[in-house]
Amino acid sequence: MLAVAGLRVEFPTRRGTLVAVHDVSLTIAPGEVLGVVGESGAGKSLTGAAIIGLIDPPGRIAAGEIRLAGRRIDNLPYEAMRAVRGREIGAVFQDPLTSLNPLYTVGRQLVETIRTHLPLAEGQARSRAIALLEEVGIPAAARRIDHYPHQFSGGMRQRVVIALALAANPRLIVADEPTTALDVSIQAQIIQLLKRLCREHGTAVMLVTHDMGVIAETADRVAVMYAGRIVEVGPVDAVIHRPQHPYTVGLMGSIPSIVDERPRLAQIDGSMPRLTAIPPGCAFHPRCPQAFDRCRRELPDLMPAGATRAACWLRAGDAP
Repeated sequence: MLAVAGLRVEFPTRRGTLVAVHDVSLTIAPGEVLGVVGESGAGKSLTGAAIIGLIDPPGRIAAGEIRLAGRRIDNLPYEAMRAVRGREIGAVFQDPLTSLNPLYTVGRQLVETIRTHLPLAEGQARSRAIALLEEVGIPAAARRIDHYPHQFSGGMRQRVVIALALAANPRLIVADEPTTALDVSIQAQIIQLLKRLCREHGTAVMLVTHDMGVIAETADRVAVMYAGRIVEVGPVDAVIHRPQHPYTVGLMGSIPSIVDERPRLAQIDGSMPRLTAIPPGCAFHPRCPQAFDRCRRELPDLMPAGATRAACWLRAGDAP
């Protein structure tokens, strides 16, 4: 459903061009959930924004291709991309209050979105809006459709945003941290909702998050990002239980376990490099306990590593 090849996102500045996303390639099949994880600043949200066509100037897609169901969409004119966004690609953002206009009822916003993308009359669009609110679990939807966003709780607002994303039956949903602002019980409900909608509608989902618990519950495959590149990608079980890249090993080791008793959690020393100071070779080598000379000189591509693919020279078989 989605194929991204060699995506590069740049931000020109007076001091030079900053590369925020570098050579990212990924695919998502119909009905599949791809989780994208990594620390803040890894390039997760920018990758999602590039797919939706919402890179703010002066940022730009400098290289690569984005194809939706075989059709290239990264080079479309603004109005053509606006038609794709909403009709074929839905978006769910972190804070539902920034996605909803506080001056309009949720019904007006849903009806407007539906009529923008589907050839329906006002009454038909309202009926569809009520059905969508019921589908995402809003009680008494026929009455609450005329309420304003501030009259809903945080979890209910996020359900409204998901209903907006589904309004035109999109082929792909990009969900950027959709559960971060919610408490744990509501998170679980939103996760179950996304999984059910994905299963019933055959919608592909790109789930951007830093929460490995959400990934473990929701995703079929996981792509781990670091400093603008994908460093490991594979089935969720393999990435969580048998990580192959040292960065992924560190991420998994930093998660508390309810089974193993450990006196201390693992810690990845240092921090993500700034865009102005990405080191040569593998960007993770200054923080990697297993780095050797080649890591400091050459940038590794993704290569087979057990059940996953990892961008690590340790998997090339020539480590000292």
